[in-house]
Amino acid sequence: MEQYEPERLSAPQLAAMRRSIQDGRGALTRRSLLRASGAAALALGGVGALSACGIPPAARAGDAAASDDHSAAEKRINFSNWTEYMDVGEDEKSRPTLDAFTRRTGIEVKYTEDINDNVEFFGKIKPQLAAGQDTGRDLVIVTDWLAARIIRLGWAQKLDHANLPHAFANLSAQFRTPDWDPGRAYSYPWTGIPTVIAYNEKATGGRKVDSVTQLLDDPKLKGKVSFLSEMRDSVGMTLLDMGKDPGSFSDADFDAAVGRMQKGVDTKQIRRFTGNDYTADLSKGDIAACVAWAGDIIQLQADNPAIKFSIPSAGYITSSDNMLIPAKARHKTNAEKLMDYYYEPPVAARLAAYINYVCPVDGVAGELAKIDASMASNTLILPDRAMAAKSRSFRSLSAEEETAYEEKFAKLIGA
Repeated sequence: MEQYEPERLSAPQLAAMRRSIQDGRGALTRRSLLRASGAAALALGGVGALSACGIPPAARAGDAAASDDHSAAEKRINFSNWTEYMDVGEDEKSRPTLDAFTRRTGIEVKYTEDINDNVEFFGKIKPQLAAGQDTGRDLVIVTDWLAARIIRLGWAQKLDHANLPHAFANLSAQFRTPDWDPGRAYSYPWTGIPTVIAYNEKATGGRKVDSVTQLLDDPKLKGKVSFLSEMRDSVGMTLLDMGKDPGSFSDADFDAAVGRMQKGVDTKQIRRFTGNDYTADLSKGDIAACVAWAGDIIQLQADNPAIKFSIPSAGYITSSDNMLIPAKARHKTNAEKLMDYYYEPPVAARLAAYINYVCPVDGVAGELAKIDASMASNTLILPDRAMAAKSRSFRSLSAEEETAYEEKFAKLIGA
């Protein structure tokens, strides 16, 4: 039997991966929106790189055979998550929501913060998944592009929605139908990650900045605008501004969006493309307005009231982190119970109050207000209906598209 061997990365894919890990989402702390970009996904191998030992091709989503479920006899769950992505008690040791789950159900949770980067984590579990072995984890949280890959390869277990009544009922509409998991057959979001427009009110002279058009065309912002060095964020926001859907765009649409930003580079309207380092410049006013990650803005606003954000009328890009049950996990039903537990509004509110990301659970506002009224009114944590309706996701890409698009984007940003 041949060993599963992923296809090699193209030069643009490697460059995008390094960019993300060194100074993009992948370089940030959990409280500052850490993410390796979708480009880094291709470090894990192309969609169609399969071996003779029967690894299912990408087209056969969710073909993983159901493992024997030992949940009834073994009251435990092995849960892998990112750092600082779970509420912690005042003693800085206890985990109130997890502890309450154990008291209610009798299910012990071995909680491990062993995910620091999507690429690195997948490298840990890929050999077992490819060999049809238990990874030792019953529940993992990974970013949407990696969730899509795991599902396509047949390495995630299909969920039993009878065990997920709260999740099924309370999942926010904006997260219900990702193109990589329609109907959420294999995953539920842990949190959402919005890309918005941010600006320093002092640097703009009190003017609001609320569109990519304004970023690219307003002469008063010339030389004080930045875009992100993550392709999906910057191209996605530009596509929306041009009236195109990031979920269904063509090659020509992509080229037009890149050309739109190229004009901004040529005229020096755009100061630079950045990773998370835009935050210092935005706070100082060296950057007046930019495409930004919402988690950063929540933190900047705590120290600088001049920092504002806006949601363009054309819409904004949202990605997500998602709960998955790996193939061969021993405690599937127990894991589903824990997934469902975090969709109960009081529990979801406690989690959202700690991690400060978009909560994907409807009906949380009242519960969150009991904890912190300012959080309950913050649309970067609880999008209102109008904001949620403007949320769009960047569509899944083939390996060929990834290579071509990253090459063009790298040329644009001078990477």
